[in-house]
Amino acid sequence: MADPIIIWGAGAIGGTLGAFWARAGHDVLLVDTVAEHVEACRTRGLHISGPVADFTQVIPAVTPAELTGAYSRIILAVKAQATEAAIPMLAPHLAPDGFVFSAQNGLNEIALSRAFGADRVMGCFVNFGADWHGPGEILFGNRSAVVIGELDGTTRPRTEAMFALCREFEPDAILTDDIWSYLWGKMAYGAMLFATALNNDSMSVNFGDPARLPAWLALGREVVATALAHGVTPRGFGEFRPMAFAPGAPDAEGKVVVDWLRDFNAVGAKTHSGIWRDLAVRRRKTEADAQIGLVPALAAEKGIAVPVMRKLCALIADIETGRRAQSPETFAALLA
Repeated sequence: MADPIIIWGAGAIGGTLGAFWARAGHDVLLVDTVAEHVEACRTRGLHISGPVADFTQVIPAVTPAELTGAYSRIILAVKAQATEAAIPMLAPHLAPDGFVFSAQNGLNEIALSRAFGADRVMGCFVNFGADWHGPGEILFGNRSAVVIGELDGTTRPRTEAMFALCREFEPDAILTDDIWSYLWGKMAYGAMLFATALNNDSMSVNFGDPARLPAWLALGREVVATALAHGVTPRGFGEFRPMAFAPGAPDAEGKVVVDWLRDFNAVGAKTHSGIWRDLAVRRRKTEADAQIGLVPALAAEKGIAVPVMRKLCALIADIETGRRAQSPETFAALLA
């Protein structure tokens, strides 16, 4: 593909990918709504810091209003709640034979498929740890899984090309014929990460507290039950095995996975989730409605009860609106 790699959303995920690809010599163009970030990336450069890598890369960057032309591949890396707003902005810039690559958290492929058709969308599971710290500044906290695949399970030349590109960023990237299984697996983990943001403890401390185990088991079970009802068997990453939370699985299996999450999140520079950062540092609305907020409706379609997920969504909303604080008491409300 001769045209640039368009990365729509140059935050934690998109900015990290773009910096690595640009450093490797690829033609990258960042698109972001934060004008100060755009200016920093294209002038002094985007600084990637942390234990994985430390470098600064100047990358061409524009705001959506400045973008012209049509492109064969657009990497969408905006927050889940910004997907609906991004769709009409990027649509005029997607070539007739082009595709959107969803490098996001959640099940954004559903909305993208409605807008562009499933054959023009490619799925991606990303789990590396990164945080946007300000204009031109991203912390790359740890490496983790990157999995890509077509929504219909086929492998095409474009799939192989994107897989090769992803392997330049993550050598252990995986090409799958069942991307939905990974996206649902990430949803189970994602729900738990949202719950860790109810207080100010680190992710590792949250997962390491035996008193909080019932919350992780309940959230995992509700998500996995919903996925199975929709015909998807969730897959995980590392030792995170979503099926340990399947209906009928013993608590002990789930605890083994939670213990692994404790250890997995104890290393690396990223101690708290991006959700926690949105609430505690950036004081802005999280991805809850657009990410885990989809689960109750999808569960209802199949008659699956998800009371803990509904409670989690309500508690996050309470923090967003100032009705509750991030505190042990708020987490206790989830356990109750």
